[in-house]
Amino acid sequence: QVQVVESGGGLVQAGGSLRLSCTASGLTFENYAMGWFRQAPGKEREGVSCISWNGITTYYSDSVKGRFTISLDNAKNTLYLQMNSLKPEDTAMYYCAAGTGCNEYIAAHLYTYWGQGTQVTVSS
Repeated sequence: QVQVVESGGGLVQAGGSLRLSCTASGLTFENYAMGWFRQAPGKEREGVSCISWNGITTYYSDSVKGRFTISLDNAKNTLYLQMNSLKPEDTAMYYCAAGTGCNEYIAAHLYTYWGQGTQVTVSS
């Protein structure tokens, strides 16, 4: 059975940084594209970033480009999202997902396995 688990969320002041981590049991990251998504209260789920199975290709939403960095350690079966220069509008539940593709649309329908999420709150 596949289990995806995110960690690293928390409360941070605007301008601060957080690093999210994602691990999974029951699947091998190198067989999947991996993505980070977020959903704020009252808003639709948004694709934040994705990375190809080999770590070569990455995409970011315009809202986080230049501030967030996605990375993959296949040896540790761990996905990361380094978030710098955080803004109050980054406040959301962040989800990690494993799927079949990573493209510029960071499309949620390509992702099959999802974690329960980790909360990120950025205070002004």
